[in-house]
Amino acid sequence: MTEARPIRRILMTADTIGGVWTYAMELAHALSRHQIQIALAVMGAALTSYQRQQCRRIPNLQVYESTYKLEWMEDPWGDIERAADWLLALERDLAPDVIHLNSYAHGQLPWNEPCVMVGHSCVLSWWSAVRGRTAPREWDRYRRQVTWGIRAADFVVAPTRAMLSELDRCYGPLRASAVIANARTAARYHPARKEPFVLAAGRIWDEAKNISLLCDAAPEIEWPVLVAGDDTHPNGGRRPMENVTALGHLTEEELAEYYARAGIFCSPARYEPFGLSILEAALSGCALVLGDLPSLRENWGGVAVFVSPDDRESFLFHVRELISSPGRRASLACAAYARARMFTPERMAEAYEAAYRQALQSASPAALIHGV
Repeated sequence: MTEARPIRRILMTADTIGGVWTYAMELAHALSRHQIQIALAVMGAALTSYQRQQCRRIPNLQVYESTYKLEWMEDPWGDIERAADWLLALERDLAPDVIHLNSYAHGQLPWNEPCVMVGHSCVLSWWSAVRGRTAPREWDRYRRQVTWGIRAADFVVAPTRAMLSELDRCYGPLRASAVIANARTAARYHPARKEPFVLAAGRIWDEAKNISLLCDAAPEIEWPVLVAGDDTHPNGGRRPMENVTALGHLTEEELAEYYARAGIFCSPARYEPFGLSILEAALSGCALVLGDLPSLRENWGGVAVFVSPDDRESFLFHVRELISSPGRRASLACAAYARARMFTPERMAEAYEAAYRQALQSASPAALIHGV
């Protein structure tokens, strides 16, 4: 039997906007403990000073910067082509063992090494969940490019079974695939003395987060409602927030302090392939009120309150019921905390190593499932 080829270096793409960056930092740190070198090719927007500090804390990480547009941004295709040349040059210069893509369009490039692609979310499934209809024709090129990219990948990963099913529905059939849950380092978060306020966090500009439901219901909620996150879309335009306290963009450390003190964390999402903010809140001892989505039930079934994203009265009832029931609130928080402790960076890193090896072997299209 041929000895397995060691994985010494990966070329990973990431963007600086939203949860993919948080995921990439967590995974890079976990893989570095396995003596794997990570070359991180960054796109989307310039790194902030805080993001540069994050990178400096990770051993075995080398960052290569660009500001090329992402495939879901407005008129990105010229940048997508320029980024393709840049990424292929990086592969030639760095000679990685595996290509790890956190976007889709570059999956069809003539890579010399196996390509593992991670589907964190996608425009077509977003339209279906958030707008209730098929994405309009203006997204046809996106549809084609993503289909070609995802079908060319040697191995496809998604953070939940629900998201993997959506990728197969929208762009399949997929080749070899796996579900690998995202993770957060538990030591970054801690429950503190809980205070009477409701917290929400995430990309406020994204309709999928359904922050409008919180804003609409807030006047009838006995506790203050605090919302953390960017409200300005990368393509321009802001999402107004009324009746809530807008905290704006916070660093991980600043947000962790709000998580620690919040009695209830709400994410009444219409679309959420995983939900890192939910995991962070659970690690901080918050009771969870979540949108009733297959992906969220997959991770948090039995330890959270689920509400229809379209049912204002049900949302209000359940939040107010938790406010008036400290015992149930504490019980749910404890259960969510125990579940959250299962989503560890070490398990994530081990599962990705297995996916990399599967891609290197290119032996079988049989799906692997790495869950919690």
